[in-house]
Amino acid sequence: MSDQNTTELAQYITDMVPTMMAEIRPRLVQAALTGHRSETENVRHEDNFLSEYDLWMHGRYKELLSEYLPSFIYASEEADPHVVGSDPEPDLCILVDPLDTSELAVRSLHGYTHIMVYSRSLKRPIIAVVGDIFHHVQLYAAMREPDGADRAFMVTASGDRHALNQPSRARLPQALVTNYLMRPDERFRPLAKQQQFFDALSAASADGKRRGRIGVDFGSVSLCHVAAGFTDATVEFAKGFAVWDLSPGHYILHAAGGVTIDLDGDPIPLDCGLNSTAEINQTMGTRRKFIAAGNRVLAEEIRETMQH
Repeated sequence: MSDQNTTELAQYITDMVPTMMAEIRPRLVQAALTGHRSETENVRHEDNFLSEYDLWMHGRYKELLSEYLPSFIYASEEADPHVVGSDPEPDLCILVDPLDTSELAVRSLHGYTHIMVYSRSLKRPIIAVVGDIFHHVQLYAAMREPDGADRAFMVTASGDRHALNQPSRARLPQALVTNYLMRPDERFRPLAKQQQFFDALSAASADGKRRGRIGVDFGSVSLCHVAAGFTDATVEFAKGFAVWDLSPGHYILHAAGGVTIDLDGDPIPLDCGLNSTAEINQTMGTRRKFIAAGNRVLAEEIRETMQH
């Protein structure tokens, strides 16, 4: 894809995502107010909540992308990867999590949507957008610019655009670290056992104040919050994130200047394994544990305290 086409596609997607969120938002609010959450059987991920709204967003993404792109591989959480269009080997793989945190979205608490455009020839993302359905900061995005640099930005509901290039420089005793801790047995209990981490996070600063905090966050948006400097780090060491939850936010954080490492301390590459049909199918079925932070020193401080 040419640089001009990449720029135009990025604009199309950053316009498309708010349109989709505006369409789904009143339906989610109505679901919350009535208690009719439209849960349906999840045959692909039987332990995950799935609603008719997830499936609607899945189909809507495919429809709108097909109006712009002649052919692409569609890799959504809600269906097996498949080629859309006549080209049997298109360069672009579109990775989508249509409605993340949907069990909270149908309660009008939190709801997010992830889309990432991955170039198989470059073996890396070239565009990512994470939409926040219920909050004023509506979009977190990154794209590969014509000069080859990756740049990140966010957009508010009032249309204000802000560059993301100053992630946190905090050290662990001053940090707000988040974790997706909602599931009691799979995630909260393992987090609660991280005594060494909590001791380090609770350590007093030079002035005697204890500034470290633990918070809850969700999917790709947790890495976007680090990219924006709203939080200092986010960790996942229990179950791991699927590629549709990790990779869009990972690319945005990378473009903002932050770091994402695995639990051995190695940087997680931008090549997330969407390069062949076999590799895409394998990647869609795997999970990764990671530490994402505004700076490498903080990431290492967290890693050194984690027991896994």
